[in-house]
Amino acid sequence: MSKFDVTSLKYNDAGLIPAIAQDESGDVLMMAWMNSESITETLKTGRVTYWSRSRASYWRKGETSGHIQDLVEMRVDCDRDCLLMIVRQAGPACHTNRRSCFYTAVRGGEEVEISSPIA
Repeated sequence: MSKFDVTSLKYNDAGLIPAIAQDESGDVLMMAWMNSESITETLKTGRVTYWSRSRASYWRKGETSGHIQDLVEMRVDCDRDCLLMIVRQAGPACHTNRRSCFYTAVRGGEEVEISSPIA
């Protein structure tokens, strides 16, 4: 076992790394971007914090919606260029009010909506 070093990760040219959020049951909820500061903040607070490319600012999941993600465990992939965030999700993870952002499947060459917004 060795101390985690955020600088050991492989970031893209913009200083970002993809982070996949998965709930404790194994359902994949969403993908977002993180940078070294958002990773450090997430590990420090236990609340998942991403980097919003469109707003060019930090985005603590659920800050405005209340649909927070508490970090259960952060995992680093074998190439150190992607993160898996095991989270405890409160409410929907997707901005469309669905549990997961992955609500469209391709079946037989057709797109099929496989989950509806949470009422």
